[in-house]
Amino acid sequence: MRVYQKVRNYIDSHGLKQYVIARNSGIPNNTFNAIMNGKRTMYADDLRMICLALNVSPELFIDWKCPETESDEKEGANNE
Repeated sequence: MRVYQKVRNYIDSHGLKQYVIARNSGIPNNTFNAIMNGKRTMYADDLRMICLALNVSPELFIDWKCPETESDEKEGANNE
């Protein structure tokens, strides 16, 4: 799942309104909507501003594990 999808799910599951988060983050509403619909790239600054508006850590939405690392770990587990 992409970061914007995780953010959108968080907003929806907490009963928040996207236009309120857009306003509180300082991101123009049309830009915010484009990000939440996957039509515009979410940049690090966008995520930072959205997280400040939501009062959450960006780590809530970021999976720090690399796909290559995951497959390497699975292969190592199979070899043991």
